[in-house]
Amino acid sequence: MKIFNRIKKSDDFLVTIKKGKAYRCNEFTVHMYQTNLGYSRVGLSVSSKLGNAVVRNRIKRQLRAMCDSILDYNEASIDVVIIVRSPFLQGTFNSNKEHLFNLLNTQVGIKQ
Repeated sequence: MKIFNRIKKSDDFLVTIKKGKAYRCNEFTVHMYQTNLGYSRVGLSVSSKLGNAVVRNRIKRQLRAMCDSILDYNEASIDVVIIVRSPFLQGTFNSNKEHLFNLLNTQVGIKQ
């Protein structure tokens, strides 16, 4: 995931969460908000309740890899905020990727 495809500012997170549409499963809560940027951006939120810094950074690396294989960043113009929930830790990489794909499949810009 390239740096301009990431949401970094807290204002952008808040706009996406407050004005966007939310989709939920056991492992994730995903908020999506339509923008006019011409490309998609992804923001990741991993709570400190899930583990120490090493665990949280591993989760974020896995999520970036999942997003790179699922999303086509130039296809749609949406902001996506992914909030990880605790059942993520019990799942495997492939099962978590499948759950994320099913949530993101509701929008345009998904690779097949």
